[in-house]
Amino acid sequence: MRKIERRAVLCLFLALALIAGLGLFCFRYVTKASTWASYPFNRHMYDNSGQLIGGTITDRDGDVLTEVKDGNRIFYPDATVRKATLHAVGDPQGNIGTGALTAFAGDLSGYNLITGGYSPIGSKHTLALTIDAGINVTAYKALDGRQGTVGVYDYTTGEVLCMVSTPSFDPMNPPDLSGADKDRYDGVYLNRFLSSAQVPGSIFKTVTLAAALEEIPDLKTRSFRCTGETEVGGSVITCPKPHGKLDIQSAFANSCNGAFAQLAAEMGADTMTHYVNKAGLTTRMSINGIMTAAGKYDVSKADKGQIGWSGVGQYTDTVNPANMMTFMGAIANGGKAAVPRLVSSVTSLDTGLPSSWTTTTQTDTLIEPNIAAEVKAMMKNNVVQTYGQDRFREMDIGAKSGTAEVGGGKRPNSWFAGFLDDPAHPYAFIVLVENGGGGASVAGQIAASVLRACVDKY
Repeated sequence: MRKIERRAVLCLFLALALIAGLGLFCFRYVTKASTWASYPFNRHMYDNSGQLIGGTITDRDGDVLTEVKDGNRIFYPDATVRKATLHAVGDPQGNIGTGALTAFAGDLSGYNLITGGYSPIGSKHTLALTIDAGINVTAYKALDGRQGTVGVYDYTTGEVLCMVSTPSFDPMNPPDLSGADKDRYDGVYLNRFLSSAQVPGSIFKTVTLAAALEEIPDLKTRSFRCTGETEVGGSVITCPKPHGKLDIQSAFANSCNGAFAQLAAEMGADTMTHYVNKAGLTTRMSINGIMTAAGKYDVSKADKGQIGWSGVGQYTDTVNPANMMTFMGAIANGGKAAVPRLVSSVTSLDTGLPSSWTTTTQTDTLIEPNIAAEVKAMMKNNVVQTYGQDRFREMDIGAKSGTAEVGGGKRPNSWFAGFLDDPAHPYAFIVLVENGGGGASVAGQIAASVLRACVDKY
């Protein structure tokens, strides 16, 4: 009798395991089937050269960036447009994993759970991106052959208007990366906006400022004296020049390393880590399923001097451009911002009906609303006091520059980050020029050109 009972229990266990396995498979089939079907070895969706054999990609204005004609994938007629939109659209061989041709292959192929890749009403799909090809061209030209990235997005809807990464190439005439131009195209398959994490320099002071405004009650009545060198925890924190006597607003406008290093060291490792994490700079963010690179802030073994350097965006700090841009949107938008998105719609050409929908989602609270208002005001003051409002005519703009030392005898990275405080043009932006030099002069000028194009068009 006991033998029968043991066998019955074993059979019951096996049956439950089978049911659980079938349940897991069904769940993964529903959530992952389009990804499985989109693998390049699927010859129903890809040709022998690895090119997706279906699907059209347009920009937000309906300009066709790539489509299939006579069995061949072709791209926009103008080479500059092709280069400027390469990392958004992708390359035919799928080397750019975050490009739409690879990341959204399931949508483009018309795959669905009922008929798979053989759908009679889903074989021709158009995926409309949120980017504007013309604004991408403006950003690409402004980068002028230098390595870097430019991003602009609407922090109320999440629509990414501009996403450019350089170096780039013409997808209809790809370079020979094993030849003489190998160094010129270093990291060309990497979308620096989504997939890189770089030393931030002084744009990171926006986080330190937010933390200090919340944690240090007498911050606004304090004064700082900068002689060009400030000792913090036995380390000498240097500034490019003496700033003299400063309050917190002028310390921020003059980007005084000494003042912000003192504040970071005073607040300590745990407090600084809390606010960096809260700002979303150390986590990966999903942009239509594409995960951004996580930034780094690790002061677990740092002394006070190293914590000071971390507060000015040096030490071991790194940030992802898309995440930092989103934090800028949260500052402008009262503490939260829309999560960036690249897909506007996916439509079946056979029926003219949407085959999927996109929605606007909000971030968590990245910065408290009252603190966001104070940081926003100080960032707007930066433009008036330091960067020059004339460079951004007719724009209500707040910004912070960064000149990030990267070591190795290389020129510093040039950053410019901020937002437009304008209901008609609610844009947050980020500009990075690797080894570009001064943040305000180099990245700031690129930002001015791209924002002008956005405001003039929209």
